[in-house]
Amino acid sequence: MIELLTAAQMRAVEFAAIESGAVTGLELMESAGQGVVDAVIAEWPDLGEGTRRTVVLCGPGNNGGDGFVIARLLAARGWDVKVFLYGDPKNLPPDAKANYERWCEVGMVNVRAINPAPLMDDSLSIPEPFDLLVDGLFGTGLMRPFCGLFTVIAEMRDLLRERGVRVVAVDIPTGLCSDSGRVLGTAIPADLTVTFHSAKVGHELSAGPEMCGRVQVHDIGLSHQGKGCALPKEGAIVQRLEHPGPAWLAKRASQHKFSHGHALILSGGPGHSGAARLAARGALRVGAGLVTLGVSPAVQMEVAAQVTALMLRRVADGAALEAVLEDERINALCLGPGLGLGDHAAALVDVVLASEHLSAQRRVVFDADALTLIAQDPARIAALNAHAVLTPHGGEFARLFPDISGKLSETPDRGPAYSKVDATRAAAASCGAVVLFKGPDTVIAHPDGRASVHVAAYDRAVPWLATAGAGDVLAGIITGLLARGSDPMRAAGTGAWLHAECARLFGPGLIAEDLPEQLPQVLGALGT
Repeated sequence: MIELLTAAQMRAVEFAAIESGAVTGLELMESAGQGVVDAVIAEWPDLGEGTRRTVVLCGPGNNGGDGFVIARLLAARGWDVKVFLYGDPKNLPPDAKANYERWCEVGMVNVRAINPAPLMDDSLSIPEPFDLLVDGLFGTGLMRPFCGLFTVIAEMRDLLRERGVRVVAVDIPTGLCSDSGRVLGTAIPADLTVTFHSAKVGHELSAGPEMCGRVQVHDIGLSHQGKGCALPKEGAIVQRLEHPGPAWLAKRASQHKFSHGHALILSGGPGHSGAARLAARGALRVGAGLVTLGVSPAVQMEVAAQVTALMLRRVADGAALEAVLEDERINALCLGPGLGLGDHAAALVDVVLASEHLSAQRRVVFDADALTLIAQDPARIAALNAHAVLTPHGGEFARLFPDISGKLSETPDRGPAYSKVDATRAAAASCGAVVLFKGPDTVIAHPDGRASVHVAAYDRAVPWLATAGAGDVLAGIITGLLARGSDPMRAAGTGAWLHAECARLFGPGLIAEDLPEQLPQVLGALGT
């Protein structure tokens, strides 16, 4: 996994490194500026040829200091550079002021006051044409909605793109909250974002991928070691899910089917069994030793005509489910896909929520209709524990956690804005279960505060997952991993990664039935 830092965590890392004497603030700023220049030339090799024109926008903090370094380095390459400072140079922080003064030895600065005054047509006097716009206005330091003079750049973005102007953001596009990926006021979209030491949470969530373009992380020589600063505890750092590794997913020749668990997927009524069958297929393909569909008598023939490797058990009511669960080899359950919202479905949910069933020996995925049923009764929410995984989409999350969802949907008026990570952590702490909050920016949180992010964006975008039944397959994959002995947090994260990888492998035209059938190739590519 890769760490995603908040602005405060990044400041703590920088402070610790500077306090340790390992590096100075000026050295960090110089390295950051050089990293942006190197990234620009690597991204657009044509800009490394001939004389180019650039506009560098510098803000009133250290992000602006990075901008002055970039301006100086580009000028040294023979570029025609025009610099605008948003603020008063007398108020710049020491390191930024030092680089402002270094730039003034090379070129001039157009100083613009910080205010929300109406724009004049010639207020920026931006040269035309030019090749590159460097956004060094606020970076991770933005604490209030971005407004005023330079918002004209956000409004001009489409026009600049038509004219071939490339935009590079220093650390994060101005107007984008680095802790949440939410836009504060307005924002300047970038084609390339160069950030330092580690990606930030805001690069991954919400509008982050849309606004950042392509993200490159540049090493500026920081270390997590240092004196004089209490760095965040490991559990407070958000992890970005990456390649899960083959070791724990592999099967060994000495094992048998019960070594990989027995999953029970409960089905809905007539005409609604397809969702459970999709989930069951996902559980089986991801390696669960046995998968049984629990069906009502009315749907038994419908399901029997559609399955082969899957087994069937009649589950007429809650008492019948209690009898089925006497088999201790059933160690993972999935409720919700196509389950329905009637008394029969509610009875099944109540049986599974009994404490003797929801345990380390029998973990449960609650999805779809089961989530709605849980949301209807506070006693059901109270019965949850860390052996359960909830997999809500936005609407289901709002039903389960209306206050948290309401806070997330508010338009932010300051930074750092409330994020999807904040919301998912709060939800997990509130209900005591692992919560997987679905979306292109899927967030998974444990009640103890651990959180991870799986983003289907940038080079891992999978728009084809927007198809009916895809979520049912995800629930089944997670259930299969639970059956194989994974803890809920790991199962949820690995399931999200595998799910997206299956969609990427298949590509356009994907339907939910295709997802489980990609798992053998995806697992094989992992070396399992």
